[in-house]
Amino acid sequence: MTEDIRVAVVGAGLMGTDHIRRITTRTTGAVIAAIVEPDRNRAAAAAALAPGASVRTRFDEALELDSIDAVIIATPAAFHEPVIFPALDAGIAILCEKPLTDDSESALRILDAEQRLSRPHIQVGFMRRFDAEYQQLKALIDSGDAGALLALHCAHRNPSAPPSATTAGMIIDSVAHELDIVPWLAGSPLASIEVRFPRRNSLAADNLRDPQLILLETESGVLADVEMSVNIQFGYQVRTEGVFERGVAEIGRPSGLAQWRAGSFTTAEHATFETRFAGAYDVEVQRWIDATRRGQVDGPNAWDGYLVAVAAEAGVLAQTTGSRVEIKTVPKPAFYGAPLSATAEAQ
Repeated sequence: MTEDIRVAVVGAGLMGTDHIRRITTRTTGAVIAAIVEPDRNRAAAAAALAPGASVRTRFDEALELDSIDAVIIATPAAFHEPVIFPALDAGIAILCEKPLTDDSESALRILDAEQRLSRPHIQVGFMRRFDAEYQQLKALIDSGDAGALLALHCAHRNPSAPPSATTAGMIIDSVAHELDIVPWLAGSPLASIEVRFPRRNSLAADNLRDPQLILLETESGVLADVEMSVNIQFGYQVRTEGVFERGVAEIGRPSGLAQWRAGSFTTAEHATFETRFAGAYDVEVQRWIDATRRGQVDGPNAWDGYLVAVAAEAGVLAQTTGSRVEIKTVPKPAFYGAPLSATAEAQ
């Protein structure tokens, strides 16, 4: 394929608008052909970023009226299926923001539908795999230079939570990233999950249990503890520390201008995911464009999305029971390649 990939973006909220801006200004090989957004104000603001793109209120309109090669799905997870199924029927490439779906049952429906095609078409937006620091940590783990990976300490902190945030949603929508990145780093599938609630943050909404401590165990025996805080106030922070046989390694510290002044030391922290993972998103989308041109998927696929959906369901159950919950999945279809082993899988 020599011409630019014609992309439809479904959902012109924060994430969809960010992708429209990215494809218009920072990536090559693709153009925004259509914007699908029922909210007039959002649609107009997004269209101003992509001159020449059509604006539709429904995805089926874009498929019928526009020439589309690929779609980016940036709606809430509950609205992913109504876009994924017609996109699969049309045989176009799909980049679906995480999570793939809210539950494993709908994820299995998507797997079944995709396997009717000759090859995978869906990439899921777990962008941390494309982050330079996560790539460095992964390379260190795979090299064995520090010995075997024994454990991971993870922190995932947001400055504040929207009114729509729920206790279960903290697992389904936020810890979803750790449910993907921990087995990717460890090179081993998740085996179990446990959730504990420390002292409650009084700044959280009355119906929200925040923060949460999540303990993940992989089949290879690596333990990962995750602190998930969504009302931490100071900024947006994602940090990971790997504990090895011969030392430790950490990623996610603030970078940029540091100041020593008036008896204090300061350095700026990120305020949103948009800046913390800006580079990761750029690499992710560029590689998706390049892979689409080759007729391939180059990143987390629908199977990875299913694994996270199963783990998230187990996590919600662990929230309510207070016990360790095993993570059980269906066998991996050959359509998606060999199963992840206890040793690192090349991505």
